[in-house]
Amino acid sequence: MLRLAVTTSSETFERMRGPLGDRGIDVGHLPAEGFALDLSTPPAEPFDVGFVYPSRPMEGGVVTARHDLPWVNTREDVLTSRNKAGVIAALERAGLPVPRSVCVSNPADESDLLDAVESAGLDYPVVVKPNSTTRGVGIAKAHDPDSLSGHADVLSLVHDFRATGDKSFLIQEWLPDARDYRAMVLDGEVVGAVERRLSDGARDGGRWKHNVHRGAEAVGVALPKRHRDLAEAVADELGIRYLGVDLLESDGRVVVSETNARPTIDDDAKYDDGFFDRLAALVERVAKKS
Repeated sequence: MLRLAVTTSSETFERMRGPLGDRGIDVGHLPAEGFALDLSTPPAEPFDVGFVYPSRPMEGGVVTARHDLPWVNTREDVLTSRNKAGVIAALERAGLPVPRSVCVSNPADESDLLDAVESAGLDYPVVVKPNSTTRGVGIAKAHDPDSLSGHADVLSLVHDFRATGDKSFLIQEWLPDARDYRAMVLDGEVVGAVERRLSDGARDGGRWKHNVHRGAEAVGVALPKRHRDLAEAVADELGIRYLGVDLLESDGRVVVSETNARPTIDDDAKYDDGFFDRLAALVERVAKKS
């Protein structure tokens, strides 16, 4: 039986274990952090293929070398998707719709920052977004130049620490009353989608972030063809086989806000029929090519 290494032991691991096991793939947990390994001793538990490269690149390199693993989503895939500004630039170049955005690399002069926002045609409020965080961490809304400068000052202080690897952030246009979708693209085809919704109480209280980890609810939806085509074009442009594509719809526009090459597998009801058949086929194909 083919053995698939999964470096997370949370929801994704539990939700895929049974369905893939029924399709001849044994899913096992491969720890990729919080360990002490004797590198001179071969691993006791063998794996044939890995699911998604670990979030920590250094530890990922260790487990990849020890097990000689090919990955469904590679290190390059994960790093590409993690770089939000890089994704926006690539999709913009390819003619795919994205929010108007400014990338700032610290240290940056305040006047240069404000001039860049004005030159990009951005109206306030704007969204300030760290370039490589997940789960909505660090995202804020700036209502005027003074508040934008304040947010930029905080990020500059954080970036002053030598240990801070990513010293960049994004300033993006604010899309009012946007509907927030996550489309799952597997092997070039959308296989399911959710709309992330805030409760009426949260909206009335001024909440606007749609991240599930911040209290939003992910509701399974059937995406319109326009949205599906866009998500599939994004995965094709980035060359990533298993990708979450975040879409924002506001005032008739649909844009790609960001992508995730380490997306959580949700419950079955939020995917099209045959999702796990397609996932199993992709795992087997990656293993055979190694």
